[in-house]
Amino acid sequence: MDAQYQYFVEGQTAIASFFTTNKIICKMSESKSSFRVVVIGAGVTGLVASHCLYRAGIDHIVLEKRENVAPPEGASIAMYPHGTRVLHQLGCLKAVEEACVPTKRWWHRGPDGKNLMDNGFFLHLEDNFNYNYILLERRKFLEILYDTLPDKSRIRTGCQVADVEHVADGVKVTLSNGEVEAGDIVFGCDGTYSNVRSMMWEYANKMTPGLITTKEKTSYLTEWKAVVGVAPAMPGGLGDRDMVSVSDKGRTFISFSQPDYIYFFFIFQLDEPFRFPKRANPNDPTAEELAETVLDHPVSESMVFGELWKKRLRGDLIYLEDGIMEHWHAGRIVLVGDAVHKTTPNMGFGGNCGIEDVAVLCNNLNRLLLSCKGRKPSTVELGQAFEAYKTQRMPAVKKVAELCRLVTKVQVWQSPWYKFVDTWVFPLQADKAISNQVSEIIRAGAKLDYVDDSGCFSGSMPWIDEKETGSARTLVSSSIVLGVAAVFMLAFQGVRFNTILPTSITG
Repeated sequence: MDAQYQYFVEGQTAIASFFTTNKIICKMSESKSSFRVVVIGAGVTGLVASHCLYRAGIDHIVLEKRENVAPPEGASIAMYPHGTRVLHQLGCLKAVEEACVPTKRWWHRGPDGKNLMDNGFFLHLEDNFNYNYILLERRKFLEILYDTLPDKSRIRTGCQVADVEHVADGVKVTLSNGEVEAGDIVFGCDGTYSNVRSMMWEYANKMTPGLITTKEKTSYLTEWKAVVGVAPAMPGGLGDRDMVSVSDKGRTFISFSQPDYIYFFFIFQLDEPFRFPKRANPNDPTAEELAETVLDHPVSESMVFGELWKKRLRGDLIYLEDGIMEHWHAGRIVLVGDAVHKTTPNMGFGGNCGIEDVAVLCNNLNRLLLSCKGRKPSTVELGQAFEAYKTQRMPAVKKVAELCRLVTKVQVWQSPWYKFVDTWVFPLQADKAISNQVSEIIRAGAKLDYVDDSGCFSGSMPWIDEKETGSARTLVSSSIVLGVAAVFMLAFQGVRFNTILPTSITG
C-alpha cells in the first residue's frame, strides 16, 4: 500500500457494504423521513447540501437571510475535477459545462507584465483526470445549483436566523420575525462571519466551560485584501480561456478569462493584519480608491489594470481570511465550509473544499440514519458522526490551506526567498510538474458514497478511492527543478506539495 493510499484510508470511516456493492440513489424511507435537517445559509455549501440531503432521502429546509440566492457579488468560482465529480453525481454538471469553457493555459508574469511562464497546467489536469478545470461566474454557479434542485420548496429566502436552541431530542431555530423551524440538527453553512458558529460556541462553552478558547475564536487571520470584479472580454493579452497571474512586491493580480467575461482579483498585503472578530477599519480605502493606486500597473505586455477597471461590470473590495477552526461541531450543530475553514483564493480551492465537506458530512449522516433503522439517533451518536466528518476532512483541509497560503506569499513576494521562488524556481519546473503535484490533492477528493458515479472521469491518474488498475500509471510525485536553484531549496513537506522551496519559507 503506497503512502498516498494509506493517508486516504486512515482518513476514511467504514462505508456500509450495501453501498459498496449497490450504488444507487437513496429514496425517502421510513427510517429517515422523520429526521429533519435545518440548513442555515444558501450559498454554495447550503445549496449543495440540499442536493445531497434530497438524494439521501433526508428531510430538510434551507434558510437564507437574503431575498436572492444568487446576488450580483464577487467574481468567479473554480471547480477542479474532484469538485466536478460531485456535481456530476448531483446532476448539476451539464448545466455548469454549458455556462463556461474549460481553462486552457496559465500565464505567469512579472510586475512589468512580461511573461515568466507559459504553463499547460490545465491541459495536464485534463490528461490526468479526463476532465479539465472549469470556471464561471459565482452568481451563475449559484443560479445553476438552485435551478437544478429537485425540490425548490425546501429553500426559504428572507429568513434571518435569530437563535438556535437545543431542546429535547432536537433543535429549535427561531427567525427574526418570530417564526420557528424545528429540526433534529443544524448545518451551519452561513460563511466566514457565521452566526451559527457563534451560537455553537455559546452552547459548547455552556456545556463544557472553556472548551472554545479565545485562541480558537481568533483563528481567522486577515493578511490580505482584494479588489475583485467582472469585466467584459477585451483584447490585451488576458486570453479568452486562460489564467494570468502577475506578481509584485506586496500585491498580485490574477485573472481568469472566458469568451465573454474576465474575472479579476487584485490582491494587496495589509500593513496591519488583524484577526476575527475584528473587522476592517471603516476608514480604509474603498475599492475605487484602492484600484486608483494600481491603474497603471501592467497586467500583460499590452494592458494595464486601469483599462480593465474602467470597463468593469462590477467591482468590490473584500478581505481575505485564512485559518481553520479546531471545533467543527457541538451538540446538534455542525459547521461546513467557510464557517469552519477559510483559504486564500490564489489556487481556487475554496468552493471545492466546501463541496467535499458537504459530501463527507452527508455520507456519515446517511450511514448513521440507516444504522438506526427508524430510530432517531441520540445526540451522542450524532456527535460521533460529526466527529468522523471532521476527522476525514481535517487533513485535506490543512493541506489545501497551507498550499494556498504558500502560493499567496510567493506571489506577493513576501520576502526575498519568496521572490526568488516565484521568478526563478517556479518557472523552471517541468511543464507537467505543477499539475501533477496538485493532482495528488485532487485524486484524494471526496464524493458521495450513496449516489451512482458511473460515467465519471477516468484519466491517466487514478482516484484514490477507486481500485487502481494495471493500466493506470503512477505519476512522479516530486518535481524536477533545473539549474543551480535546486541547491538552495528543500522539498516543502508540510503540505505534501512537492515544489522545491527553502526551509525558511515553511515557518
